[in-house]
Amino acid sequence: MYETGTALQVRAFHVMPGMPPPEGERHSHDYRLDVVVRRDDLDERGMVVDLDLLDQALRDAAARVEGVDLESVVPAEAVTVEVFARWLHDQLAASLGRLPGTTLAVRVWESSVAFGGYSSSL
Repeated sequence: MYETGTALQVRAFHVMPGMPPPEGERHSHDYRLDVVVRRDDLDERGMVVDLDLLDQALRDAAARVEGVDLESVVPAEAVTVEVFARWLHDQLAASLGRLPGTTLAVRVWESSVAFGGYSSSL
């Protein structure tokens, strides 16, 4: 299986309702956003996906959350890394469009060792 991916880092804020501090108070994370597109065979251009297109889609989605409260952008009461990953996946899928035979996988890292992810076919 072939893979193409990109990543970047954003700082965003969130609150985990009902949790004790610091999670229960507004706090920031320097999130690392990793995206990978996979497919069994390369397309007619010899690519999994155009890396420039994938990179721009990630930059556009990241710009929506950079420096803001995630709850103001991501429709959820508690924006966990799993919820954030699903939102990011949906944003990227909308930008990339239908790519038959591909899978888009997203990981949102909130620390160097902890992440949440989501993947599905495009």
